[in-house]
Amino acid sequence: QVQLVESGGGLVQPGGSLRLSCAASGISFNDMAWYRQAPGKQRELVATITTFGSTNYADSVKGRFTISRDNAKNTVYLQMNSLKPEDTAVYYCNRAISPRWGWGQGTQVTVSS
Repeated sequence: QVQLVESGGGLVQPGGSLRLSCAASGISFNDMAWYRQAPGKQRELVATITTFGSTNYADSVKGRFTISRDNAKNTVYLQMNSLKPEDTAVYYCNRAISPRWGWGQGTQVTVSS
C-alpha cells in the first residue's frame, strides 16, 4: 500500500513563498497532483504533472505555483510564490486520476499577516 507523506507547510505572510514536498514509493510511475482543502470547503485540484513532466494548474494558482517532480527520488514538489490568504488550506498529493491512493495526513499552509 502506498503511503503518501507531505511536508513543507507552515505559516507565511502574504506575498511569501513555500515549497511543499510529497514522497512515496510508486510516484515515479504515475501522473501526480497536488490538492488542497480549506476549512469548510471541498478538496480541490491545484496542479497536475504527468510522468513526462507536462503540467496543468488551477486558474487560481496559475503563474504563482509550480509543480515539479524528481522520479529518481519518488518525490513531487509544489513551489508556491506570491501566496495569498485564500491559499490557506491543508495541501495533499495523490494520483492525478482515479483510483487514488489513500490520502496522507497533508501539510498545513497558513497565509496570514
